[in-house]
Amino acid sequence: MKKASVGSEMKKQRESQCTQKTISLLSPLGTIQVSGCENGVHTIQILMDVAPAERSSAAPLSCVVTDSPAETSPEMQRCVEWLQAYFTEPQTAGSLPLPAFHHPALQGDAFTSRVLQVLLRDVKFGETVSYKRLAEMAGNPRAVRAVGGAMRRNPVPLLIPCHRVISSSGQSGPYMSGRGDHLKQWLLTHERQRGEG
Repeated sequence: MKKASVGSEMKKQRESQCTQKTISLLSPLGTIQVSGCENGVHTIQILMDVAPAERSSAAPLSCVVTDSPAETSPEMQRCVEWLQAYFTEPQTAGSLPLPAFHHPALQGDAFTSRVLQVLLRDVKFGETVSYKRLAEMAGNPRAVRAVGGAMRRNPVPLLIPCHRVISSSGQSGPYMSGRGDHLKQWLLTHERQRGEG
């Protein structure tokens, strides 16, 4: 028992030694803040500071950096490039490399980590999966509620596409603990429309 607490304490110290930097982007969803360090991306936050952009075939969508530290890690830059592609040329985002992730929820073999990794690997652009099916894919068909919990704890939405997880009835289900349901609809429609083009 003591050994485990010492190990987790050392892990916390390593993580706290990260020098995190934040990049802000103005996207069709409003401001997105990406935080990370040299080792990878820690979190992505969608601030919901504006209503999602209206889609129009005449006006292309954009995603521009509005605030950035003088120096950013290659992993942070890779994340920015991926997000920009996702909004402006989504059909190309799947071929771009994802940044490394550096968040405890994505490390190890805990159920949350496993669910998020399966979602990232197996549910592609424009596809959806039910909470129940994702639980099955992650190896525990009875863990439907735990899948919902994993979606709530996803530190890097958009990159790990928790918006693609829907209820078995076909309803979209909650996003960002219910505060971002309209964003989930926007993202699913964005992927459907762009996937057809």
